[in-house]
Amino acid sequence: EVARVCLSDDRPLLVAAAYLHDVGYAPALSDTGFHPLDGARWLDAQGHRRLAGLVAHHTGARFEADTLGLGSELEAFDDESSEVSDALTYCDLMSGPEGERITVEQRLGEIEQRYGFDSVVVRALQDASASLAAAVERTEQRLARTARA
Repeated sequence: EVARVCLSDDRPLLVAAAYLHDVGYAPALSDTGFHPLDGARWLDAQGHRRLAGLVAHHTGARFEADTLGLGSELEAFDDESSEVSDALTYCDLMSGPEGERITVEQRLGEIEQRYGFDSVVVRALQDASASLAAAVERTEQRLARTARA
């Protein structure tokens, strides 16, 4: 359903990014310990440069990368700031750990509970909150427009 906000040629890319955005958590791929970067590096090595950029920058990853001192390494991947990247962030924030549909507030609360209030992850998401909310809003507006069309 969310893929309809993207150009038809980009829809398979969004689906792939949604499935693979957390691939960097795989122990075999962990290099830096920062899953967006580790996943992006692996995807890039497989020849999927654009997909690697989406994974690298998903859900405000640049905020956490800066905190971890990995911002320049993340910048090796393009942040396309597109309908596709907005939709990927939307999917990540509107899905719970078991794939259930939840609100952004529930998702952020779940992450805070899992990592702890003082964690780098939670602090980065708090710093990213305005940009994340904007990506969700833009995607919801696009979904509404496509529903009317």
